[in-house]
Amino acid sequence: QLQLVESGGGLVQPGGSLRLSCAASRFTLDYYAIGWFRQAPGKEREGVSCISRSGDITNYADSVKGRFTISRDNTKNTVYLQMNSLKPEDTAVYYCAARYYPTNQAMCVNMDYWGKGTLVTVSS
Repeated sequence: QLQLVESGGGLVQPGGSLRLSCAASRFTLDYYAIGWFRQAPGKEREGVSCISRSGDITNYADSVKGRFTISRDNTKNTVYLQMNSLKPEDTAVYYCAARYYPTNQAMCVNMDYWGKGTLVTVSS
């Protein structure tokens, strides 16, 4: 079973940056679209960004477009989320998730595997 572990969360001031990592073990990520999701206190989980198997197709939630960048390094079996210009409303637990696809597409729905999350707090 694919295992995903997020890291890189923490406390950052508004306007600051963080880079989250999602590392996979036991299986290669080569055949999986990977998504980042977040859940703020008292709110439903929402999709943040998604990247295709090969990394050439990405999409973003409107709330993070232009500030967040998703990328992947399949040689390291790791996906990243670079978060810049952070705002207090970005505060949430961030999860990565994987879905197997036989073709290259970035549709992060009905995910197969989930990590346990990493907390990002944006506060002065």
